Amino acid sequence: MNHSQHSHRAILYAFLANLGIALAKGWAAFFTGSGSLLAETIHSVADSGNQILLYLGLVQARRPPDAEHPLGYGKLTYFWSFIVAILLFTMGGVFSIYEGWQKLAGHEGLHQPSIGIAILVFAIILEGMSLLGCLKEIARVRGQRSLWQWLKTTRNAELVVILGEDCAALVGLTFALVGLGVATLTGDPVYDAMGSMAIGVILILVSLFIAFHIRALIVGRSADPELIRAIQEVIEEDEHIEDLLNLITLQFGPDVMVAAKLRLPAHISLGEAVESINRLERQLKRAVPQVRWCFMEPDFFK
Repeated sequence: MNHSQHSHRAILYAFLANLGIALAKGWAAFFTGSGSLLAETIHSVADSGNQILLYLGLVQARRPPDAEHPLGYGKLTYFWSFIVAILLFTMGGVFSIYEGWQKLAGHEGLHQPSIGIAILVFAIILEGMSLLGCLKEIARVRGQRSLWQWLKTTRNAELVVILGEDCAALVGLTFALVGLGVATLTGDPVYDAMGSMAIGVILILVSLFIAFHIRALIVGRSADPELIRAIQEVIEEDEHIEDLLNLITLQFGPDVMVAAKLRLPAHISLGEAVESINRLERQLKRAVPQVRWCFMEPDFFK
């Protein structure tokens, strides 16, 4: 299964979970008047829209190269992931803090809070299932690396965004449940408003983390370190190549561009050098399917 297939599955898990949660929380927020539930409803609606944007990015990234975009449209996945981070910050984080502040100032009471608590427990279960689905897809691509090591090195923007959203959602739901529960026990709606504001802070922190990660990919980042090692091994094992002088890789969504300067034997002819490089390029693309473009520069001199 390739990069896009793992992302498609994780996006589907997250979309179905968030859509169901948004409907349930919206209904409960209407009947209870809970600020935490309203904040969580907006969060889930935004997350559902975010999954659509991530899927749109994956679809657009498959467009073939053209004259104006000779290296294709792979980086569109990064653009839409960055838009998702902005939406998390504004529609999720800022709105939740605003809603909490309004409830804090208004001191509005709660109605039938038990309904909201039941819905939040249901939402935590669904969101947990979505997170497990995302972690399952990540486990298939991270190999022997720990989750933290994978987060630091991965070039898969979609899985990072979905993981961040799911973790933020679970933490936010927990804050909402605690806030609503304490407000129910004490009869003081201030705790519910504080839960809404805490949700906003969590969403802003997660959106900043996602934006920082995507920023590096938009600017231009090399391929995954494990992928670079695989490329180096293919080149260094080629008996027709004396030395690998320089290697540059660049990630374009699911695809990778490779540029290398190679030392070839000084005694071979130009035709033999061309054939050696062409053979190496074919071998490299077979061994590392993520490599889409190869640019090899020969050096005959020691």
